[in-house]
Amino acid sequence: MSTRRTVLRAAGAASALVLALSGAGAATAKSHSPAPAVAAPTLASTIALNNCSGSLVRYPSSAGTDRGLLLTNGHCYEGGFLADGQVIQNKASSRTGKLLDANARTLATVRADRLLYATMTGTDVALYRLTSTYDSISRSTGAKPLTLSTSKPVAGSAISIPSSYWKTTYRCSVQGFVPTLREGQWTWHDSIRYGYPDSDCVTIGGTSGSPIVDDASGKVVGINNTTNEDGEVCELNNPCEVGTDGSTTATEGQNYGQETYWFTTCLTASRAIDLTKAGCLLTKP
Repeated sequence: MSTRRTVLRAAGAASALVLALSGAGAATAKSHSPAPAVAAPTLASTIALNNCSGSLVRYPSSAGTDRGLLLTNGHCYEGGFLADGQVIQNKASSRTGKLLDANARTLATVRADRLLYATMTGTDVALYRLTSTYDSISRSTGAKPLTLSTSKPVAGSAISIPSSYWKTTYRCSVQGFVPTLREGQWTWHDSIRYGYPDSDCVTIGGTSGSPIVDDASGKVVGINNTTNEDGEVCELNNPCEVGTDGSTTATEGQNYGQETYWFTTCLTASRAIDLTKAGCLLTKP
């Protein structure tokens, strides 16, 4: 898990359309129209950073006049790894990134003016506010933000992970969830497990911060953050799963991500992050 050699072996996207379930009922005489197909996730609306991948995202309630949001990992923070227990809120920033289209072409350079939230404790996320609104970004580039899901992904569901850093999209499925995941000094909760031994999920450094997109809905359900590189247990670049009895297991090549619906549990009516809100899942300082 490093900004120089990112530790994720992520999952990615199909090149064709993923068809939604049709909803036709065999037990009824009345036929139903199939649900509309959702285009398979691509590199569209991803943001390439100097050390990681990222994406242009919106809350489900975001308005076009709101400032755009850049989502990446907490360990991709430009100031380096955050200490265990450290939470950053509303810190001035001048972070930039390259906004890509579906064909990995650069549409524009986007700039952040504030780091709204970042931590590597409990989860591994960083969310920046851009200087431009969604409407202005759309007018100038045609790009539309990805929407954060309000719920956790479902085990067995197909997911895509587009890496803007490498301009490559990988495909996988959710294998399950890990109540406690530990790597070095950091501990994460309810992490997403995927990848190994799926050969389509073998990636290279630079995929940290890539969004995990649910193929059926097209919404962001998580973010890539780590993989076990060497089979070591609970060490840097070698996360381990911790059982309720304190036992640890580690699988070389196993991939993990963090859930992003947590952000939606902390929003006020004006779409500000309020860590004191009842039910807020994000780590508090």
